[in-house]
Amino acid sequence: MSLSASAGSLVGMTHALLVTADDALLDELVRLCAAAGTTPHVSADVGSALRGWSSAALVLVGADLAADLARASPARRDGVHVVAWGSAPDELFRAALMVGAEGVALLPGSTEWLAALLGDIGDVGRARGLTIGLMAGSGGAGATTFACALAQLAAKAGPTVVVDADPLGPGVDRVLGFEWRPGVRWGELSRTAGRLSARSLREGLPRYADLGVLTWGPGDPRELDVSSVREVMSAARRGHDTVVVDLPRSGDTVTEELANRCDQVLLVVAATVTGIASAGRLVGRFGDLSRVRLVVRGGGAEPEAVAGAVGVPLIAAMGDQRGLAESIDLGLGPVRSRRGPLGRAASTVLGLMPAAA
Repeated sequence: MSLSASAGSLVGMTHALLVTADDALLDELVRLCAAAGTTPHVSADVGSALRGWSSAALVLVGADLAADLARASPARRDGVHVVAWGSAPDELFRAALMVGAEGVALLPGSTEWLAALLGDIGDVGRARGLTIGLMAGSGGAGATTFACALAQLAAKAGPTVVVDADPLGPGVDRVLGFEWRPGVRWGELSRTAGRLSARSLREGLPRYADLGVLTWGPGDPRELDVSSVREVMSAARRGHDTVVVDLPRSGDTVTEELANRCDQVLLVVAATVTGIASAGRLVGRFGDLSRVRLVVRGGGAEPEAVAGAVGVPLIAAMGDQRGLAESIDLGLGPVRSRRGPLGRAASTVLGLMPAAA
């Protein structure tokens, strides 16, 4: 077994390694670990640090032992950070570089950042969640409904979240029957600063079993800013196997940011003359079509002909589903059976998605 811990080999590791002989620093780091719900392993010397180096999900090296550890030339691995009180001299940054640290965290200013990092212990090194964006080719095409259908099926295989980024859509919580479930919404997340813990996001969202939703609460401002979107998407991808994003049709910077973070963007198109024409104009906004695929809804035209007219490869087609409105009104979500049009199309799409990174 290699002594170096790659990102993939960190999966399943559940503890942090604290490398310091500074009692005050150790007390603070142990306190942060306790608050994050993780029990650390502690090394007060270089020898024991090297023995536990590759088996920890996260390594926090105190400034007092950073230089000594650097001279021991530990194996390169992910998830190493040097921690110091107050300010850091230039030689500490050089030592951090030599031990392969990702950076230097200065206390007390980095306390919240470290707490979030420790909160993600169980997710450190996990594969980044597959991210699928859904956009309507025209109004009423059914992109939100299909996004929720994809999420319902994906959640049967592992943690999944639907990110509602369309302020004018029906609301993914309403479509899935989650509107009364407790949890954080966009309004609360947009008021936070700093690193967002993947575990905190996953556990804090309105959810049922392995399916969570992020949308707006009553009275929340319906505008997102790029910095909040970046942090939320990063945490969502770290903490879920599948992230489904309901994208707005607007061409603003937030939509561009979200679309760029998707492994695949699905354009949902109604098989009508107006739906095809609208989707054709929308496609012109995408500079790179290699990640864009078409989902055709309805039977007004042959799906392959629609794909040819829009200029985007077809990934799935589906007819209209009977009883859809009733299913949503009952709080059951759009997919009641894998054999229905939505279930079959969603299964097809998930089966053709690229593997998560």
